[in-house]
Amino acid sequence: MAWDEWEQLKTQAAERQSTGMQLNQLEPGGGGGTAAPSQYGDLAVSQGDLSKIGEQAFTLYNDLWDKGRRAVPSSEKAAGRLSTAGFALGKGLQHVATRWDEQLGSLRDACAHISNHMTVTKKLHAGDDHYIQRQMSSIDALDAGFDERVGAPGDKNPVYGNPDATTDSDAKTGKDS
Repeated sequence: MAWDEWEQLKTQAAERQSTGMQLNQLEPGGGGGTAAPSQYGDLAVSQGDLSKIGEQAFTLYNDLWDKGRRAVPSSEKAAGRLSTAGFALGKGLQHVATRWDEQLGSLRDACAHISNHMTVTKKLHAGDDHYIQRQMSSIDALDAGFDERVGAPGDKNPVYGNPDATTDSDAKTGKDS
């Protein structure tokens, strides 16, 4: 195979690949039915929203204990009686009751985690809000200190002199102010 023939085959292969390749994006100019994320606005969650989520998770946590465990004691008792009577079903029922209790515990743990997380998040952000408020109020106090002028607001402080007036030394040297 000659070098020219090799180059020609490489070029043909590259052309076949380039026509078959498709980028993972929309074609420019038209198409696409989704708006840019900036058009949706920022994600905003209020303290009330966080509080409601935490309260619902806590209520679910308590309800799962009160209502979700009702069948466990009677199922365990029935499993014990069936096993004592020699039925293999007793062991199976005990397994189901044990697994139910384990899964219920996992679900309750998840609810407690959500509830605690919302409480911590609410407190954390409240602390951030208070910190920002303190910082902003200290800036206000600093600004108020700068507003104590010797004269009306907007007037230049006479201590620094009048920039429009020329001094005797400026007149002697020929400088303009």
